[in-house]
Amino acid sequence: MVSQAWYLAFIGLLALERGLELALSRRNRRWALARGALEFGQAHLLPMKLLHGAFLGGCALEVWAGSRPFLPALGWPCLGLALGCQALRYWVIGSLGRRWNVGVIVLPGVPVEVAGPFRFLRHPNYVAVALEGLAVPLVHSAWLTALVFSTLNAALLRIRIRCEEAALREHGSYATRLGGRGRFWPSRAGQP
Repeated sequence: MVSQAWYLAFIGLLALERGLELALSRRNRRWALARGALEFGQAHLLPMKLLHGAFLGGCALEVWAGSRPFLPALGWPCLGLALGCQALRYWVIGSLGRRWNVGVIVLPGVPVEVAGPFRFLRHPNYVAVALEGLAVPLVHSAWLTALVFSTLNAALLRIRIRCEEAALREHGSYATRLGGRGRFWPSRAGQP
């Protein structure tokens, strides 16, 4: 089926992108640690990496083995949403620069970022990941992957966000600089 081939190519591109992001993250980690950064939450990082790796595999496997159809009324909007999530992710990466990382790495005394998408919400990258977890599989009707990933990702994000916010409160003026912004829903700076 032609749509399956295109979808698998899309998944392949996302996998390549994730590999490049991990390389960037490793470079940024070395840079930050050399400047006295502190790392938090290592216990949840491996399960998070495994889940995200399995996500792309699950998308491909469900569509290929499960013969999931491409439904244009669902697939095209989900593709648009998935691409929008990529744009949001790169806005986050660009805004954080060398401070962007897949781990929770904090440079003590360096205030949290309030520019870019952080003007509107505290966790724009997690919004992108959560929406992408629904959109990417549903591009080609992989509803089971969307459901399983979203459920497991929500559980891990709950742990991750608590860890990250605690580290940033202690070392990055988090409450003062981002406390008035919504966690996952955009709000104007200073507005709950």
